[in-house]
Amino acid sequence: MRKALLCVTSFLVIWFAGVSGQAQDKPKAEDKPSAAIPTTPVKLLVLFTEFEGEKKVKSLPYTLYINAQNADELKPGWTRTRIGSRVPIYVGNNQMQYIDIGTNIDARASYTSEGRLLLSSFLERSWIEGDVPISIGQPAGQAGDSHIGQFREPIFRTHKWELDLKLREGQNVESTMATDPLSGRVLKVEMSFTLAK
Repeated sequence: MRKALLCVTSFLVIWFAGVSGQAQDKPKAEDKPSAAIPTTPVKLLVLFTEFEGEKKVKSLPYTLYINAQNADELKPGWTRTRIGSRVPIYVGNNQMQYIDIGTNIDARASYTSEGRLLLSSFLERSWIEGDVPISIGQPAGQAGDSHIGQFREPIFRTHKWELDLKLREGQNVESTMATDPLSGRVLKVEMSFTLAK
């Protein structure tokens, strides 16, 4: 009787182990490769224009190519452009520090079923405009030369925008306009897109 019970128990253990192993071999639903999300390639134009009164003094166009996901809401995934220079500034104790200036554009987009582009963007533009004289040296009354030298420090200007837009193809939208409080110059940003061929 013991031998028969031991044989049946052994058989059941081996059988359950086999069934359990087969169940683990089956691929889980989450292990299946996800289907590729369809996209529509678009060419986005961002145009910075600067005015002094009515006179246009600067026009800076940027083009970004974005694979906009075909969806009626924005999805993750940014396209980024960085262009600029590193400018040295004097920070004291005979040391220089470098500041990045230029244009930064971050954009993400979805192409809706009605043929519109949902666009979320972060734009930053910084530049140097003029400079101010700086003298370095020892304060009067201390031993040594009281005036070591003079040089000019740049003045940095910066504009930043966060925009959420809904655009039609070929539609040119003046998305924002800002006036610099010191110089009085007006900076406009226009955006448009076309389907990339």
